[in-house]
Amino acid sequence: MIGKFTRRAALAALLAGASVVPASAAETIKAVVIDGYPARALWVKEFTNFFIPEVDRRLAESGNYQMEWQESYGGTIVKPKGVLEGIKLGLGDIGIVTTIFHNSKLPSQALSAVTPFVAADARAVAKAVDEIAKEYPAMQAEFEKQNQVYLATGVVLDTYQVFSRNPVNSLADIEGGKVAGAGMNLRYLEGIEGAAGVRGGLTDFYNMVQTGLVDHAMLWPEAAKTFKIAEVAPYMLRADLGAVNSKTITVNKDYWDGLPDEVKDVLLEVAVAYRDHVAGIAMDRAQASRDAYVADGGTIVDMDPADRAAWAEAMPNIAAEWAKGLDDAGQPGTEMLNAYMAKLRDAGFEPVRDWAAEIATN
Repeated sequence: MIGKFTRRAALAALLAGASVVPASAAETIKAVVIDGYPARALWVKEFTNFFIPEVDRRLAESGNYQMEWQESYGGTIVKPKGVLEGIKLGLGDIGIVTTIFHNSKLPSQALSAVTPFVAADARAVAKAVDEIAKEYPAMQAEFEKQNQVYLATGVVLDTYQVFSRNPVNSLADIEGGKVAGAGMNLRYLEGIEGAAGVRGGLTDFYNMVQTGLVDHAMLWPEAAKTFKIAEVAPYMLRADLGAVNSKTITVNKDYWDGLPDEVKDVLLEVAVAYRDHVAGIAMDRAQASRDAYVADGGTIVDMDPADRAAWAEAMPNIAAEWAKGLDDAGQPGTEMLNAYMAKLRDAGFEPVRDWAAEIATN
């Protein structure tokens, strides 16, 4: 009799235990993430520290899926300019595309770059550009042509400034100089007498200044701190040229099509959270980065408002050119520009130069 009760108890315990074991284990989905920039770059670091854990956390709520991440940064698979092509070819499943390198393939992504002197707040610019991308299919269609699915646009810089080898106090000190930049911001130099733009990437700027290839470089304080720019360019002219979207999270289209809807939804949601998270960090670190620059021997000079206005007015209206180029291609360039400027105005930013209003009066 005792044996019978013992067997029944054991069977009951076994069944009770079985009832708490999930019917099936979570399905594992592999994802290769690529960027050509090193792991210490802000947006890469936060992809590791925020994006990936947040995706894992949200998927764990249902327990249906789990990700197996492989992160490849710093040129392991692609160089900084090669992420777009790498994701297109399937060298990576998810990538952080630096859009400023691809103005011909991703023209609409230049929206904030063609509108300097409007907003130096990364959070506002990131939100406005990403909303435009989701309200106007043209922006996402550019990525579709590259065999990619758009998740979200990010802003990693609080605002472009000018860093120099020699003392700078005004716009006149940039005249006749060689200035390093990337993509559209080289056009900011048009209208500055004798200034010549020299194209380069963030990882190149230190050597470009150190060797005398350039006299100045346009970048932002957090990057100046990360890449030790004060060692070679100890003078910063605080021009507040504006925050610019330069990073977009994309997914290889073939890979995306094979993902479960639940995973797609989580990736889309977390991409927006990452957008705001990184932009917030950029703004939170802006003052600390400027302080660190000074502590490392740098000197900061605030640009006179009249000089900022003169710089803005001396430039060609690159925003109008941008909008017309898209309009001529059958895309709503002017509409996108108007919508973007309106969003920033609604957020409390008054432009030094109203690029959209000039189109309406011409």
